[in-house]
Amino acid sequence: MTARVANARVDATPALRARGAMLTHVGRVRSSNEDSVVFVSSPEDGRLEDRGTLALVADGMGGHAAGEVASALAAEVVRRIYCSSSLPVPETLRTAFEAANAAVIQHADAHPECRGMGTTCTAVAMVGGKLYLAHAGDSRAYLLRGEILTQLSEDHSLNAQLVREGVMTQEEAETSPNGNVIVKALGSRAELDPAVWSEGLPLADGDRVLLCSDGLSNLVPDREIAGVLQRLPPTDACDALVERALAAGGYDNISVGVFAIEVPTAPDRAGSDRSSAARTTRRIVPQEILAEGSDARGATRRIKL
Repeated sequence: MTARVANARVDATPALRARGAMLTHVGRVRSSNEDSVVFVSSPEDGRLEDRGTLALVADGMGGHAAGEVASALAAEVVRRIYCSSSLPVPETLRTAFEAANAAVIQHADAHPECRGMGTTCTAVAMVGGKLYLAHAGDSRAYLLRGEILTQLSEDHSLNAQLVREGVMTQEEAETSPNGNVIVKALGSRAELDPAVWSEGLPLADGDRVLLCSDGLSNLVPDREIAGVLQRLPPTDACDALVERALAAGGYDNISVGVFAIEVPTAPDRAGSDRSSAARTTRRIVPQEILAEGSDARGATRRIKL
């Protein structure tokens, strides 16, 4: 299943690349950052099957250091399995999420101080001119096409479920005290049924893809998010969105990933031939990380001390 997107009748173009950046910030209130982010791209030297670009946001839960452990563990398992699998993308993502869920549960069972930990995880794979989504929790994926911002993921929260069932209006959900009750997350139960798209959404030159934790989506309205994505390149957009969340209170960890979908120019294609290894960037606590790169060159890392 894929989301309906305005002007979605677009032919997939395998030559499209995702040039992007990811930024995670502890916020103004929390003492630690329980979010983890991943941005990894396949080498294009023919040694491995092209897996395109994988990006994900994981928002840990559990208190103390447990949430941090859960998100980092889940992010690493998803990354490893996605990059090593030769299965079709939807099967790979489902396998990766199920393995990550099992890993979080096993770690919690072996470490009493981590009992009850879990994590959201929202991942997008952009490969072959299409976007595939895998999702559990209330971290989000969006697509900006033209001036229209579409939420691709459905929140796995109690309030969002009640709205979908017609029990509660969206306005009531926004003021309900149960907004942070997550009904599906990695580590919450042995049998996980993540939302995984069986078909990819065709991407188009000029699209913008956004990943974020609820530290952004709970504080910054969609119209502001869309305006930033329209005006700024990925690195600057990440900075601007985090600054808006901080200005609105910054009461949670904030993680953002912005990806510009574009047709590579001739020099970009030439540069991709020199790429020799996939690179991954994840959060390193307590520093703030900005990862930037493209599926042609891999991700680079800049650490702000």
